[in-house]
Amino acid sequence: MKARSQIPRSRIREQALNPVFHFQDKNEDNQILTRARIKQALKSGVLNLSGKGLASVPEKVWNLSDSDENEKEVRYDLNRTNDEESWWNQKSLTSLDLSSNTLTTISENIQNLADLTVLNLQDNALTSLPSGIGALTRLTKLTVSRNKLTELPDSFFQLKELKHLNLSHNEFAEMNPNISDLIMLETLDVSFNSINSLPGGVGFLVRLQQLTLNNNHLTELPNDIVNLRKLQKLDLSKNDLKLLPPVMGELRRLECLYVQHNDVEELPDFTGCEALKELHISNNFIKTLPADFCENLPQLKVLDLRDNKIEQLPDEIALLASLTRLDLSNNTISSLPSSLSTLAHLVSLQVEGNPIRSIRRDIIQCGTQRILKTLRERDGTKAGGTVGSRGGSGSLEGSASPTKVKNSIFSESTFPDVYQMRKGRALIVCSKGLIDIPEAVFLDALEASVYNVDISKNRLTQVPSGITHLASLLTELNVGFNLLQTVPAFFSQFEKISYLNLSNNQMTDLPEVVGLLVTLRELNVVNNQLKRIPECVYELRGLEIFLASGNQIEEIDASESGLGALKRLATLDLANNNIKQVPPILGTLKNITTLELIGNSFRQPRHQILEKGTESIMSYLRDRIPQ
Repeated sequence: MKARSQIPRSRIREQALNPVFHFQDKNEDNQILTRARIKQALKSGVLNLSGKGLASVPEKVWNLSDSDENEKEVRYDLNRTNDEESWWNQKSLTSLDLSSNTLTTISENIQNLADLTVLNLQDNALTSLPSGIGALTRLTKLTVSRNKLTELPDSFFQLKELKHLNLSHNEFAEMNPNISDLIMLETLDVSFNSINSLPGGVGFLVRLQQLTLNNNHLTELPNDIVNLRKLQKLDLSKNDLKLLPPVMGELRRLECLYVQHNDVEELPDFTGCEALKELHISNNFIKTLPADFCENLPQLKVLDLRDNKIEQLPDEIALLASLTRLDLSNNTISSLPSSLSTLAHLVSLQVEGNPIRSIRRDIIQCGTQRILKTLRERDGTKAGGTVGSRGGSGSLEGSASPTKVKNSIFSESTFPDVYQMRKGRALIVCSKGLIDIPEAVFLDALEASVYNVDISKNRLTQVPSGITHLASLLTELNVGFNLLQTVPAFFSQFEKISYLNLSNNQMTDLPEVVGLLVTLRELNVVNNQLKRIPECVYELRGLEIFLASGNQIEEIDASESGLGALKRLATLDLANNNIKQVPPILGTLKNITTLELIGNSFRQPRHQILEKGTESIMSYLRDRIPQ
């Protein structure tokens, strides 16, 4: 008996020492899913089968709790002293890792894993995904990089909870327009494919923080890409782009932009991108560095412009006060401005490969500090030995003075001037007790290309008509905390508006004109005097957030002509109203991820269910729908 028990162990050791060069058959694949692995998966909810040489997924994976071994152990193990392995203590699978195998297909039975939140299929040989994947409605992270996918099934776009999606290193020739339905996405990676263009609806992914598109064949970008207000990192490197969106200012949270190895000929307007810290735009065809570019990026730390066609640097480059690394290698620059020496944080200045004549070559070869020292000395000589407080030239100090004067005027003025508005592309006049705002203020705002207007916390009884001057630019409007009773007909001119705050006013209804704001994504009517949800709201088919707490709303219309028409609605706040009944059909609006109903007079759902959160409320309502 002892000898026989040692034989399997020696064989196991032998197999472990020898690499496997053949594809496993189905029987070998099934043996990978041992009883110990099943037991651990049922205990933790996590199953890791990465790098097991699988050519197919063991069928037991799709129904772990029904496996033969597990049933036998639960039924017949009479020596168990605790209930840890009992069926009522088992966890359903929430994380499945099948990466780094040789899988070519995934079974439709994957739909059985309804509680799955993390699925890793990267580094296989998949040519398609099963339609059953659409049933994984709780999935938040999916990785299918390094496969051979060319398209996604229609059901894929039902994964409304998906936050992280990696489709890189596949064979996609285009991006499905339905990608815009995945409204919870925070990171999206489709790098290393063959994508020629992006669908226009990509702008609906308003929660996106990171978008990776490098190593494709993009020639242009959709206009609404600038609607990605939460975007922090955008990688467009190694494509075929000839230009970027002319105005990038709406990407106010953008921190890193990678556009190297494209065919871009000029820099766009970055006014408003005050969070931008890194701009990598080497290996393009840029000829000039505009003065406006330098004035509007106070946080920029890294600027990579190597291998372009730049001939001259403006003196305003000194306004990039946070710059730590500047790469100008391989351009056609013949001289460097003295103002470069005032950049106190600059530790790396690369200028090799330029026909610079104003500084000796041996000085350039000595590196950054020697170059900056030479520029300071030269500037000191020009200024008669008198250097400004930052070591800058006389011309630079002279240009800074008007700015200081403007700032002092602004601090004492009721309204911001053009310079201040241009800096943030915003008109903000709050808590001033105003009963009107002069038309001239909006004309200045037009000159500054303002798209964000905040005139909340005043005493306005009507929206100033001067705001119509911004009709073609306006994307955000806040008129909350005023004395408004309605909104004017000229609202129909706001063709780009996506955010409207009408909270804390005296409105009893909203006029039909609001229903014409088809670009609206968030509407706030909190703390007004509404007795119903206005009919015009049901016309806002792109609406994602509707906040209406603190009113007198008495009923909820969740039919297909009511809230059911708002297919993108994700947040619905109807707390503290007079709602007497919650229709069960509301539970079928599967896109809703945040639902607030506390503070109403209905008896069902009970308070205990409301406290458990949106998922419990929606489940309760669905269960009460008559069969």
